[in-house]
Amino acid sequence: MSKISKAFEQGKAFIPFITCGDPDLSTTEQIVREAVRNGADLIELGIPFSDPTAEGPVIQGANIRALAGGVTTDRVFDLVRSLRKDISTPMVFMTYANVVFSYGAEEFLSTCQEIGMDGIILPDLPFEEKDEFQPLCKKYGVDLISLIAPTSHERIAMIAKEAEGFLYIVSSLGVTGTRSEITTDLASIVQVVRQYTDIPCAIGFGISTPEQARSMAQLSDGAIVGSAIIKLIEQHGPDAPEAVGAYVRRMKQAISVEI
Repeated sequence: MSKISKAFEQGKAFIPFITCGDPDLSTTEQIVREAVRNGADLIELGIPFSDPTAEGPVIQGANIRALAGGVTTDRVFDLVRSLRKDISTPMVFMTYANVVFSYGAEEFLSTCQEIGMDGIILPDLPFEEKDEFQPLCKKYGVDLISLIAPTSHERIAMIAKEAEGFLYIVSSLGVTGTRSEITTDLASIVQVVRQYTDIPCAIGFGISTPEQARSMAQLSDGAIVGSAIIKLIEQHGPDAPEAVGAYVRRMKQAISVEI
């Protein structure tokens, strides 16, 4: 059974996304610890990449700052080793296929197993090409997490049937970033998913307020927030852990309220 399912056992899951190394890796480590302490159920760690095509300007900026600070995949692996000394919360990497390819896919995924990473999200990997990584993910016990976009339509069933870990439902077209409102008919997407799998699904892209998180969690099993957290980190710098912790606590409370 996937360790990721643990994240969804205590009701609706709150999933923060954090770019590793922005502003520096020791601050990232403190941010993860504060997020866990304040109720985060699963942590998405972004491995910085020079051309993050799915990201809007906020997360692109975080990637640029992290790379300028000398963050490498090996240093991110070391960060996870340090976190895993005392944190058992499920964690997944979000990065790009090129990062895995250039590191060497087998070495990358075997290291994921060794350091205790539970899954990987590759937003630029088309579903039809996932066989490039799937066998190695299986070999090393790393869930390859699929994304379902509003444009997936007839592919939703196909993606849902083969889903692992959890399904990442993309709330809106375009790149990541906070949005004032989310207008996609997510309820019907979730309905189709439910016909084909009982794997949890969480909604991400564009969520920033407790109200948005709550409404997304009502439709699905959890809410994923990235850009709003990265903005806080950019704003507070080395003091970001406390600010992110308080934000995570508010968001977790919002999605935990019974309607």
